[in-house]
Amino acid sequence: MALLLGFLLLLGLCEDTMSEEPSSSQYHPGGLEFQLPPTSYQTSDSYDPGPAGLFFHIVRLFVQIVQPNAFPEDILRKIIQKKFDLSKEYDKIIYYEIGIIICAALGLLFVTLMPLVGFFFCLCRCCNKCGGEMHQRQKRSGPFLKKCYSVSLLVICVFISIGIIYGFAANQYMRTRVEETRKLSDSNFNDLRTLLNVVPGQIDYILDQFTHPKEKAFEDLDNINSLVGDSIYERLKPKVLPVLKDIKDLAKDMKTNRDTLVQVNSVLTDMKHSSAYLRTSLRDVKTSMEQTLTDPQCSLPAVAPTCNSIKKSLSVLDGSANFDHLPSLDGHITQLDGLLQTDLSSLVQKANESLSNIPEEVQNQTRDFITEFKKTLNSIQSDVKNISTKIPIQKTLSSFVRYINNSEDYILHYLPTMEECDSYRWLVCLVVVCLLTLILTFYLLGLLCGTLGYDQNATPTRRGCVSNTGGLLLMVGVGFSFFFSWIVMTIVVLTFVAGGNMETLVCEPYRNKKLFQVLDTPYLLNEDWKYYLSGLVLNKPDVNLTFEQVYSDCKENKGLYAALKLDHIYNVSEQLNITKHTGDINSTLENMNIRIEDIELLDKTGMKTLMDLRSSGIDDIDYAAYLNATERSPTRVNLISFANDTRRKANQLPSGRLKTSLKSHVDTLINIHQNQVVPLQNSMSTMNKQMKRLHYRTSGLKVRVSTTIFFLNSTQDFLTSQLSEIVVEESKQFGSKIISYFEWYLQWVEMTITQQFAACKPAATAVDSAVNVFLCSYIVDPLNLFWFGMGKATMLLLPAVIFAVKLAKYFRRMYSEDVYEDDPVNKVQSKPRVQTVPRVQTVPMKNMRHANSRSRAEQGIQTI
Repeated sequence: MALLLGFLLLLGLCEDTMSEEPSSSQYHPGGLEFQLPPTSYQTSDSYDPGPAGLFFHIVRLFVQIVQPNAFPEDILRKIIQKKFDLSKEYDKIIYYEIGIIICAALGLLFVTLMPLVGFFFCLCRCCNKCGGEMHQRQKRSGPFLKKCYSVSLLVICVFISIGIIYGFAANQYMRTRVEETRKLSDSNFNDLRTLLNVVPGQIDYILDQFTHPKEKAFEDLDNINSLVGDSIYERLKPKVLPVLKDIKDLAKDMKTNRDTLVQVNSVLTDMKHSSAYLRTSLRDVKTSMEQTLTDPQCSLPAVAPTCNSIKKSLSVLDGSANFDHLPSLDGHITQLDGLLQTDLSSLVQKANESLSNIPEEVQNQTRDFITEFKKTLNSIQSDVKNISTKIPIQKTLSSFVRYINNSEDYILHYLPTMEECDSYRWLVCLVVVCLLTLILTFYLLGLLCGTLGYDQNATPTRRGCVSNTGGLLLMVGVGFSFFFSWIVMTIVVLTFVAGGNMETLVCEPYRNKKLFQVLDTPYLLNEDWKYYLSGLVLNKPDVNLTFEQVYSDCKENKGLYAALKLDHIYNVSEQLNITKHTGDINSTLENMNIRIEDIELLDKTGMKTLMDLRSSGIDDIDYAAYLNATERSPTRVNLISFANDTRRKANQLPSGRLKTSLKSHVDTLINIHQNQVVPLQNSMSTMNKQMKRLHYRTSGLKVRVSTTIFFLNSTQDFLTSQLSEIVVEESKQFGSKIISYFEWYLQWVEMTITQQFAACKPAATAVDSAVNVFLCSYIVDPLNLFWFGMGKATMLLLPAVIFAVKLAKYFRRMYSEDVYEDDPVNKVQSKPRVQTVPRVQTVPMKNMRHANSRSRAEQGIQTI
């Protein structure tokens, strides 16, 4: 109770920093983990009896068979309430104990009859009755009966020895475990002290963990530029960067297009000059060749066909490339030069820098706020640490420690007495075991001597000394059985009644918790309290707080708060709340004002440039005309082919001036092709490729620019209307993240106090050690195994006595024997086993006559 009051006082003092509404945050901050340090205890929470557990289990099954009735909960409740009238309700106890009563009655009957039967058996044998006559009838089944009696007695001795081993092992086991009781007691009390000693440390540890959320908050405050500024930038980036990229791409394409137009315009000018010069050169060559073909030699019949052929082919010698119809691109170049006066790339870079500077601007604006906020957190930490100084926990725990010390002193005071009593018990049980061992020894020695010394050829009157000794040892074992067995059975009955009832009334109901259920019966221990434990602990007897529930919770190592349902006195869940704990934090975070000026993506000049670009008409250039003009051949015929053909024809002419002139013209054509046609073709190819690229880049330029302007205006409107809201949202999210650290800390505090703080497992272990381990495992289990083994061995003495008496006839030396009428005495003595026995007559031998002359007293002594 003192520990409980101290715990409640701790919660009461913590109320100054608790709110009225439960926290609803489910945020789990990364990198912020709390865990109450585990406490190690000496006492094991489970007990393993080792190999003996199997035998204990067998005995429990036997007890359950003997006592199959259910646990008498109603009788026990009436006894606790002092409402049980033994004179009127004794039949209920008899009905419950009927199995034990019957077994005990049988044992008492054994105790009563065994010495009585032994006494009359002794008198009977003294009168030469009950097998006391020293004469053995020879029967055909004699050897078989001897073997059966020997084997039966041997088997019974084996079972008796098992029972003796059970008794000896149980006796030694109990002594060993009782000697370990001091160690078990010390470990349990040490565990209880450890529990009490760890409570102040757990309080300090829980309060010290405030440092972790505070340090995490400090880290976030130092990185507010990345946590808030980068978050704002990341939210704006998907909206703003694509538009800026489009503008930047337009500016880049505009410059590229202007350079392409300049190159194309330059190439076009060169092509116009080259094509005109090519036409002039071809025309001059054609004219010169026509004059050469007017040579008189062409009128000769042999030459005329060749000259006519060359003259006809001159019609294709003409320049087909004419680019005069293609307009100049100077106007478009001038227009783009005017648009390029506005550097759109610089404007885009400026907008990008405005976005990138948001984290730095956030850092600058919150510098003073961070300083004040850190001071607030340091102040809160100081208040939290001061809570432990206000709790008189040491005074509360010291009273509980005194109670533990007094309990330990009490146990240690009586422990030597218990050990001394156990030593007497051990000695008595050892004597009992030794008595049975002595009887078993006589039986085994009798079997051994009788079997080894038995001579099947010897007559009953001439048996050897060893065989006779074996028979005497068997009879001594019989005598000791009658003399000591009732003493052993008395011990067995007493231990059986005590151990069996302890098993069924204490140990078994404790293991299945029915004992707790009886104690949890409403109005049982106090007529005014429905639940005794809740009335004792909580002063609220209507709260369903049971011994079984508290034991189970402590067994699971739950805290006292959960085990004792202290929420009915002080509801931590209602008090632990972030609003009151972090009131100063919230108010400080509300003063965090971050203002970011409106970001202008593109000024008016840049916007006008985009609009002018849309109406520049670059995409309206007649690209088809330029492409068609550049895809034609500069000449109507391939000059190289034409020159080679002309050379071949000229080679057919006879040598002379005509042939030489034509070859000279051929060389001129080849020179024109190499110096004019090839460069012109390259220029046309270059222009064709550039015009295709330019056409690809300017295709749909109006739509592209219009789309860019639309998204630019839309994004600018978004920044104007939503930027401040985004800043506020990110600021609140940052504040919520800071708060979440302390929420998580307080949730952990709540969970720790309600489930882990002052975990009461040592208390449940102490109860288990007292009842389940010490009483049941150390005392009851070996006690039950002892009477089980001794009882079995003692009961087996009955058939052992019968077989020993029967078997002794075949081992002992007789005073008379059977004689056959048709055989001499010597033959009878040498061959006692006859296949055909015509007629047998009992004839007294010399020794028999000598025996008959003895006194009856001497004969009685020999018979026994």
